[in-house]
Parts: sequence; C-alpha cells; structure tokens
Amino acid sequence: MTITLHLSTLTSQFKVQFGSLDNLICIRSPGRVNLIGEHTDYNDGFVLPIAIDRAIYILAQPRSDNKVNLYSMNYLESAEFTLETISPTSPASWVNYPKGVLSLLFARRLVNHGFNALIYGDIPVGAGLSSSAALELAIAYTVQELSGCTLAPLDMIKLCQQAENEFVGVQCGIMDQFIIRLAKEHTALFIDCRTLHYEYIPIPNNNIRVVICDSGVKRGLINSEYNLRQEQCKQGVSLLKSYFPNILALRDVCWTDFINVQNNLPELVRKRARHVISENQRVLDAVKVLQENNIPAFGQLMNESHKSLKHDYEVSCPELDILVSLAQQFDGCFGSRMTGAGFGGCTVSIVHSEVVERFIDYIQAEYQKATKIKPEIYLTSASSGVSRLFLEI
Repeated sequence: MTITLHLSTLTSQFKVQFGSLDNLICIRSPGRVNLIGEHTDYNDGFVLPIAIDRAIYILAQPRSDNKVNLYSMNYLESAEFTLETISPTSPASWVNYPKGVLSLLFARRLVNHGFNALIYGDIPVGAGLSSSAALELAIAYTVQELSGCTLAPLDMIKLCQQAENEFVGVQCGIMDQFIIRLAKEHTALFIDCRTLHYEYIPIPNNNIRVVICDSGVKRGLINSEYNLRQEQCKQGVSLLKSYFPNILALRDVCWTDFINVQNNLPELVRKRARHVISENQRVLDAVKVLQENNIPAFGQLMNESHKSLKHDYEVSCPELDILVSLAQQFDGCFGSRMTGAGFGGCTVSIVHSEVVERFIDYIQAEYQKATKIKPEIYLTSASSGVSRLFLEI
C-alpha cells in the first residue's frame, strides 16, 4: 500500500472505532536497519543505521479526560487505561510499549489528557527492524503533537529507551530510538553511543540498493540471549581493567591493544570482546569508505561483520548464515550480513541497482530450496525519521 492508501484506509477505520474524526492527527514512525555496528551500542560504541520506508502509523485525537483508548489494526486488539493507573500488561504484549512511554511522560507532567489512537504498522514484527522502537517514538511524538509540549530530540530518544529498559524489560541500547527520531532521507546516521555525537553520512542512491531479507525465523529479545551478551561484555570490561585501568567500556580498548592481551582472557569472554572491539573499528572504517564512495570496501566490511557475529558473538543462526552466503556469492552484491539482535530476523545486503531484481529472484528461489521457507524481501531506501503527516479529511 502507498502512504495515500494507508491514510485513507486508516481514517475510515478510525471512524469505525471511535466515531469521530474531530481534531485528528497522523504520525509516521519508521523502522530501521543497521548497516554495520551490531551489539556495539550498549557497549558505548559506534553504529551506522538508516531508517527504512516501512513504518508505524498512528491516527490520534485528544480526549477531555485521562483515558487512553488504543486500537491495533495489526493485532485486532483494543487497550484502555487511564494515565494515572498504568501498569504492565501480563503476559507481555504490544501494549506495554505505549504504556511504558506514557507512564514516563505522565510522571514528568508532559501529558495532561488522554487520547484515542488507531495503530497500524507495515514493519514486520520480530524481524529485527525495530517495530517496537518505532511504536515508542510514534507514541511520544503523538503526545507532543496533541499536547503542544516540545521534547528536544535527545530527550525523546532517552525517554523511549528508558521505557523499553525499565517498563518492557529489554536492555536495549540507544541506537534504535536515535535513528528513528533523527533520520534523514538518503543518509545513514553515524552515532557515537557514548557521547551521542552524530553525523549524517550520505548514501549513494544512484547505483546501489539496500535489500533486507527476512529469514522467517522469529526471535523475541526478552527470551533470547540478548541480555546475557550484555553481561558477558561487562565481564570482559572487568577483566580488561587489569591491563587498561581507565577503561569504562569495550569501546575504550583499541584493536591493537586487545590483540596483545586477548589470550589472557577466558575463551568465551575473549570472543565476545573481540567482536565488539573489531566491530567498532569496522564502523569507523565504514564511515571513511562511504565518504569516499567506495562501495566495494564497504561491502567487504559488512562481510567481515557477519563472520564476527557468527563466530565470536554467536548470535547468528543457520537460516541467517544461508541468506548471507547466498548473497555474498551473487555477482553484483557488494556485501551482506545479519542485522539486528540476531537469533533470527533479517539480513541486509548492498546490491548494484542494475541487478537487484535478479538478486531478489535468486535469493527467494535458493533460500526456499535450502530451508523450505519462502523469504520476505524488502527493497528499501534511507528514509526520514518520525514526523507528522498531513491529513485530508
């Protein structure tokens, strides 16, 4: 569906659910794909994501009381609660993402009335494309537009991350919220996750395309080993302090220094630290080669990233490895890697625009032959971040 069709359908459905279109607004909040820099964000490291052209859409209207009425078109579920009585839904549900954001906004007196909202997304859930963070930012931006209060971009980013960490219980880094709030078209966003310094890096859009391949293997962050990897990284920092007393995180250890001491670490911790430290260097190298428009070099860094994620960080899976291997063998694909937390989800590949349709046909046929799974494939481009859309009613 085009955005125009989205909005027409959503507006009609909103009227069915809530009866009136008075004071209606529409918010679009994109998903994201990380080009390189995986599992570095919660280690104070570097990342290079883009927002994609799939998104969460929220149509909302203010209420005169403190009740919040939500309706999800994807889940065909409603949720009703008041701002004063927000508590997590059990078992875990999509509702906890809006609730977490609203609980923090209410505690800070940044939301002073309820609203009706219809939610629809075309970001695949569980594919590692940040549908959860997109929903968080969509809710925060909706409240901002309805209430007239202004949250500085970094404040909104930190609030949404806090909601996911503390209310939902996923110890995510700040990357997803960052790119969804601040993304611009045709650019990747280089983010230093410690200082929160960021820089827009142009993506050549005349001869390459970004292709996302969904393995069809769903993973849930809370039930995965995501939080365990964080603990293993902290252990690595603790042990490396014996050699480098001033370090605060793995990002403080340069690759050369790590090579000199890595054999003194337990094998598992050594592998985890080796991935993070080498991946940080790959991101810095990737920024440089993109600025030089050296796409083959960028693709090679992506290939090296996947190898590290597979062997050292051990967050890949057989299906992701098959997708990556198929892509890397295709003439015209510059590079391919798993993206997101891992344990399933998607790969991201950089493909020459002249062969991209053949690439998609090839991946679909060969992956299905190897796994009996028909992959969903998304041809995407670097999109803008969360914003308000104009509605014609």
